[in-house]
Amino acid sequence: MTTLFRAGLIGALLATSTLAGCASTYYGAMEQIGFEKRDLLVQRVTDAAVSQENAKVEFANALEAFRAVVNVDAGELESTYDTLSDAYDRSEDKADKVRARIKDVKGVARDLFREWNAELTEYSDVGLRRSSAQQLAATEARYDTLVAKMDKAAASMDPVLAVFHDRVLYLKHNLNARAIASLGAETAGLEADVADLIAEMERSIAEADAFIAEMRAGS
Repeated sequence: MTTLFRAGLIGALLATSTLAGCASTYYGAMEQIGFEKRDLLVQRVTDAAVSQENAKVEFANALEAFRAVVNVDAGELESTYDTLSDAYDRSEDKADKVRARIKDVKGVARDLFREWNAELTEYSDVGLRRSSAQQLAATEARYDTLVAKMDKAAASMDPVLAVFHDRVLYLKHNLNARAIASLGAETAGLEADVADLIAEMERSIAEADAFIAEMRAGS
């Protein structure tokens, strides 16, 4: 089985991993087709890296959209808001995917290290057990460094998203203020229409009262 095919198959299976009844059943099924936890961990780390790269691109695009706001013409405010809002939404979506990928990495790593540690007791050869335990410790140390960097990168997204969110929200409220202000003329027209309607109703009521009075006078 080629590396490319294995990676593609793992990716497809990972996409449906949330449908697995439980972790042990899922891992068992994966092992039956030749995918150990270490394979899954490598693939999920790869996926996390890809999602971070995608997020970086979206953040860069959102930044360009944000810079465009600086020189925006008043008449272009709405289209600029739409552009920036879409850029923010895409950035937020990519950020969510980064967090999800990192969560997946941590889940597989936790299960892998737990299994590895439990299996140390199965060694009858003390020397091999010691060597495996040392390898486990070294692998955990490398993993801790990796996941710390991932967490730091993920955490750095939040302040940027907060800045974008504030600007998008401000533009939205600016548009809202203009929309409300533009209702002034509409309100004036509405008041005139209502005044005319009330006057018409009053005339109609007066006609009705006059008619009733005449009817009573003639009875």
